[in-house]
Amino acid sequence: MQKLLTLLLGCLCSYSSLCAQGYQISVTLRNYQSGTLYLGHYMGKTTYVMDSAQINPQGTAVISGKEVLPGGIYLIVMPGKQKYFEILLDKDQQFSITADTSDLVGGTTYTGSADNSLFSEYNRFIQQNSSDLQHKAAAARTAKDSAALRPLSEAFGQKLQEYRENVITKHPASLLASLFKAMKEPQVPPMPMKADGTADSTFPYRYYKGHYWDNINVADGRLVRTPILEARLDRYFKNLVAPVPDSTIYEADLLLARAKKDKESFKFVLWWLTHTYETSPVMGMDAVFVHLVEKYYVPGDAYWLSAEQREKVISRALTIAPNLIGQQAAPMELKDTSARKASLYDIKSKYTVVVFWDPTCGHCITEVPKLDSAWKASWKNKGVTMVGVRTDGTREEWIKFIKEHKMSGWIHAWDPDNLTNYRKFYDVYATPVVYLLDEKKKILAKRLGMSQLDEFLQREAAVDKRN
Repeated sequence: MQKLLTLLLGCLCSYSSLCAQGYQISVTLRNYQSGTLYLGHYMGKTTYVMDSAQINPQGTAVISGKEVLPGGIYLIVMPGKQKYFEILLDKDQQFSITADTSDLVGGTTYTGSADNSLFSEYNRFIQQNSSDLQHKAAAARTAKDSAALRPLSEAFGQKLQEYRENVITKHPASLLASLFKAMKEPQVPPMPMKADGTADSTFPYRYYKGHYWDNINVADGRLVRTPILEARLDRYFKNLVAPVPDSTIYEADLLLARAKKDKESFKFVLWWLTHTYETSPVMGMDAVFVHLVEKYYVPGDAYWLSAEQREKVISRALTIAPNLIGQQAAPMELKDTSARKASLYDIKSKYTVVVFWDPTCGHCITEVPKLDSAWKASWKNKGVTMVGVRTDGTREEWIKFIKEHKMSGWIHAWDPDNLTNYRKFYDVYATPVVYLLDEKKKILAKRLGMSQLDEFLQREAAVDKRN
């Protein structure tokens, strides 16, 4: 099923009218006399083409628009879209560029843009100071060669950091300074000693996490149109925040409170969090998505969405909310293969595995027999009852599959009149879908494959033994 939040990305690419002056970028390319030149921009780590102009016989193209563009890193994309170079856009949006396409770093000059002149000097610094290191790295063949490169690499890294710090000091309000600050890593001091005389091994993690956002102005909307902010978000929530809903929700709300000072930043951070946790492969993290929708979308904070788009997001959250980990499973009054009543809450079992499946579904044909084999080999002895719920396919196909694969011992059932509305309450829009319930029918796990479910049950059994 295509995820809902992908449709929202396009809404992030709208531009605000900041003033009537607009932008005008004149680009002269040596060795070009025709073709289409494009202006692109970053939106997080993704790039988009947003404007274009034809190159005249003198090699010049003028890209212009009536509205001032939001600050950020933009792209000048050559004809054919195979080659490009980055530029900075902030307050100066009427300037000219002359570029030698055989040497875009050394042969590109800017007139009327202090930001890009600064950016160009930085790129030349990197080119001049890294060329020797790159040549030696390319020639390295042995471990000894690689070891000899290490001090050279460290020396270059130190020079690079000093250059960036100099820009931050001399041009603190520039976009480049903001980018350099956002790229800075927290410098973790030595581990302190605990009362017992041993080093506090948790200190580096706690310090790094606690100072992760120190140099990043999350409310600087210019960072939205760079790859930096999204990379920072991705690393923080993937590597530093505990992958449990409560911790993630707490951190998400803190960050959104900071981002809310700037509309573009808030829009991007909320979109990124919503999309990330609506599509998260980690079981249970959809609770973060539901929280975000309830706290920000329901009250109307996602101002950039149309009423229809907002309702789709809210509807998706309402579908997921009843089947979050820890919730009571929705009741199901079903009929078995003999049309007798089969009620989920009548099952008395330590665990119940509910499998929504279709005998004509290719993935079900592969996975359902594996679940049956695991149940017979192990799960049955752990107190697991298997409930198979037919979602599609004819009664004849259903019965034939059960008999051919000798799936005896299951409670095989279906909802002929759709009285339980299980597709909504269990979010069943593709098959197979597997839920693990405890003896009180609370949801312990969901959407697991056979091997994942087996590991989960083994962990549950180990916990039971310890208790």
